[in-house]
Amino acid sequence: MTTGKANLIGESIRAALAQRAGLLGADATVEATAAAWRLVAAQLAPVIGARGLEVLFGRALHVTSATYRWLAVSEDGGGRAEALPSIAECLARQDPATAAEASYTLLLTFTELLTALIGESLTTRLLAPVFAGTTQESAL
Repeated sequence: MTTGKANLIGESIRAALAQRAGLLGADATVEATAAAWRLVAAQLAPVIGARGLEVLFGRALHVTSATYRWLAVSEDGGGRAEALPSIAECLARQDPATAAEASYTLLLTFTELLTALIGESLTTRLLAPVFAGTTQESAL
């Protein structure tokens, strides 16, 4: 996703995570990340299935952990949506700014991979509820 619309989606992702973190107080980045992934799973599982979601999540995690090596999870949970508790633990050990950037990068990478798979229009429609209420909502 290299279009102007992709930049707006990226801004929407960042705004949604920041908004959720602002509402949650302590451990805000971890909770905002978990909340965002629960919404993503709820939106996408009926369309691409639980296994499709796991594969896409695993690929996004693999790509993102090349930059944030500490984000890599063990083999028993790697590549699966159930790895979220391990990811949350990794995020909780980082300073808030680093954790927020890694969380953003993971969600953006996932969105880019999904876009490559099903197209920008369908991705935007499916993930719009994840970013509902953010200042960039109209970008979706």
